[in-house]
Amino acid sequence: MNLAVAIGGLAFLILIHEAGHFFVALAVKMRPRRFFIFFPPALVKWKRNGIEYGIGSIPLGGYVKIPGMHKPAAGDLDVHLEPARKESPSVAEAADPVEQALAGERLGEARDAMPALHRAIASSELSEPARKAAERGVADVDDALSPEAYWRAPARNRIAVIAAGPGVNLVFAIVALAVVFMIGVPTEATRTVEEVTPNSPAAAMGLRPGDTLLAVDGEAGDQPELAEAVRESDGRPLTLTVERGGEEVTLEGAARRDPEDDVYRLGFAFGLRYESYGPLEATGLAFETTWEVTKAIGSSLGRIVTGSGRDEVASVVGITAVSQESLEAGFRYYLQVLAFISLSLALLNLLPLLPLDGGHIAFSLIERIRGRAIPRAAYERFSAIGIAAVLLLFFIGLSNDIDRLRGG
Repeated sequence: MNLAVAIGGLAFLILIHEAGHFFVALAVKMRPRRFFIFFPPALVKWKRNGIEYGIGSIPLGGYVKIPGMHKPAAGDLDVHLEPARKESPSVAEAADPVEQALAGERLGEARDAMPALHRAIASSELSEPARKAAERGVADVDDALSPEAYWRAPARNRIAVIAAGPGVNLVFAIVALAVVFMIGVPTEATRTVEEVTPNSPAAAMGLRPGDTLLAVDGEAGDQPELAEAVRESDGRPLTLTVERGGEEVTLEGAARRDPEDDVYRLGFAFGLRYESYGPLEATGLAFETTWEVTKAIGSSLGRIVTGSGRDEVASVVGITAVSQESLEAGFRYYLQVLAFISLSLALLNLLPLLPLDGGHIAFSLIERIRGRAIPRAAYERFSAIGIAAVLLLFFIGLSNDIDRLRGG
């Protein structure tokens, strides 16, 4: 059950990210053609009001297909129409005027020639692969020639559409953290025992949840001092004085060395004292926490570039595992982890790499400065670099997650 909720949380973050793109695109008259959670092939899909919705089978993200991301060029039809050209002379004849008009950047003329190309494809006897490729290519050029095309919009509208995805994730992170602060956050540990690990020295000596630890070997103190006395016991016999049901009880045993961090433990956890905040103060603390975590993530990305932060990268496997563990600890911890994941998703997408959102924002700014569209070939070259970088991060994270699961 916890695993399903953890996966559902990640799907929700992707959903609100893509919804940000989707609704802002609608608001600025760029009618999206497709809205998918996760990547194809599709598990389910349906059409409503001319927009295809679906859930993909590859849980690595999601996407909204916005029409005409690039200014159309003559070469846009070549790859898609090549099989159909070979199978039907009428398709080749109808495609030539469109490509010539695109080559001369006579977009109105190209748009006027598109209906004839549609008719040629529909009336020709084509193999199924050739027909599907041709229809896909023609649909893409139709989108690029449409008044709703992304590349035609003012830079401010394009940036608004692209920034909306990370923006929604950022807002969710702040709201979720504010809710966590209103629910209550731990401020300090108490001396009351909250949990005793089964088959631990604490369980063997008879320590119970609800006991209040008063002293170790007769030395009283606050929680940090009592915990330190256990850690530094070096495995020698210990005497614990606890309050149970209004009476003092003496327990005897010895701490066991924990090989992971080389300290001695009895195997119990103290309870925590929580503090809640009002909405305004909680929101302020949420902003402060968001800024601190943003700086930490930025520092971590810098260490990845230098090679020293490789172990800090996690893939969707590790993120799901952490989410599941936080659910077991309690809802407030899960909500906090979900907020940090949402913030990480926002910041990662704002990196100036295509095809990430930050790359599209950067290219829109460059196009605004230079006063004309950047050729599609340039987009594709930079996208190849960005995809390689993202895949490298993914495989580093996956490798780290596999090592963690193996106990490495």
